[in-house]
Amino acid sequence: MNSLKLLSLALALAGSPLFIVISALALLSFYSAGIDISAVIIEMSRLADTPLLLSLPLFIFAGTMLSESGTPGRMLNLSHLLLGWMPGGLAVVALLVCAVFTAFTGASGVTIFALGGLLFPALLKDNYPEKFSLGLITTSGSLGLLFPPSLPLILYGVISETRIDQLFLAGILPGLLMLLLLMGYSMLHSPGTFRRQAVTGRRIAAGLREAAWELPLPFIVLGGIYGGFLVAGEAAAVTALYVLIVEVLVYRDIKLRQLPGIMVKSMMLFGGIMVILAASMASTNYLVDQEVPMRLFEFIRQYISSKYTFLLLLNVFLLLVGTMLDIFSALVLIVPLIVPIAAAYEVNLVHLGIIFLTNLQIGYCTPPVGLNLFLASYRFERPIIRLYGATLPFLALLGATLIIITYFPALSLLLVNLFG
Repeated sequence: MNSLKLLSLALALAGSPLFIVISALALLSFYSAGIDISAVIIEMSRLADTPLLLSLPLFIFAGTMLSESGTPGRMLNLSHLLLGWMPGGLAVVALLVCAVFTAFTGASGVTIFALGGLLFPALLKDNYPEKFSLGLITTSGSLGLLFPPSLPLILYGVISETRIDQLFLAGILPGLLMLLLLMGYSMLHSPGTFRRQAVTGRRIAAGLREAAWELPLPFIVLGGIYGGFLVAGEAAAVTALYVLIVEVLVYRDIKLRQLPGIMVKSMMLFGGIMVILAASMASTNYLVDQEVPMRLFEFIRQYISSKYTFLLLLNVFLLLVGTMLDIFSALVLIVPLIVPIAAAYEVNLVHLGIIFLTNLQIGYCTPPVGLNLFLASYRFERPIIRLYGATLPFLALLGATLIIITYFPALSLLLVNLFG
């Protein structure tokens, strides 16, 4: 048995796919406990009984279509027409567009690659310093993860068995706080010689007409769910169908021959999440059966009696996790262990979800190994060390936001209490 455990460790160190390592550990754990290993397959099959999981592939498909179409350019053009007149306007536009785009795609790498090529040259053209521009786009790549219909929010809800509509509400005010702080910083650091854009009512009307079919998307999702017309899965289906019709038949950015490739691309992402989640469920249920979370809680309580000290250490731990794992793997692996411990400290699970995603979002941009840093370094052909320095001011603001979100749960729970 020890040799098999060593083999699992060797697979992990050799870079084997995460689901293989987790599945091997689950099989070994059940076998060592004298439980028939068919229990692993039974635990995996429980995913089929999770109706909320249906919304994930549909939102992923919609987000992939948006990223492959001309949507980023239309969003950027309209936002620049509406806000480009003000000092710091283009930086504010970059923050807004990246946040909205990430909310629908869920993957910060897509945002950096889809919008970075448009935003970075535009910022330099408007006399923004290169260091500021690099930091802005790198940190903006994961800025929309708290806004509905964020895929990580849905995944957290599935894993923790928390209501997704409440998580959607809970992320709005913390997400807006982040945006406002970053916007204020961007306006303060606007170049003194920024280029004012001559904007007429005719140009704004043309921009609105150009993006008219995509502007209703947030209202379809939020209005459908909170108006009581749609549940999360139905909202995802309506969104996917709407995006398909708009991008293929109205704008014609996507040809019919491209659809199979887009479907394969989006379902490969969902398949990866699904396989990791299925493998993790087996391991998690073994840990629950063996009362591992409660043993961890008893051990932690010997040294930490305060809920707020626990939250401080949780933030440090999650920031480290966010730098090392992609957000989907981190949620699948860590949430099942932390949720029972946090509940024992009387942390609201909706509030906990916002803390989780805020930490993981910041971890994406945290030196030395945050994923966004490497993606931006590759996309903009700049040394990774330069990205480290460029993101530090933005990380300081995001860190301040994290402290507010953590220790003022009313910010996350206000809309939930009013409308949830």
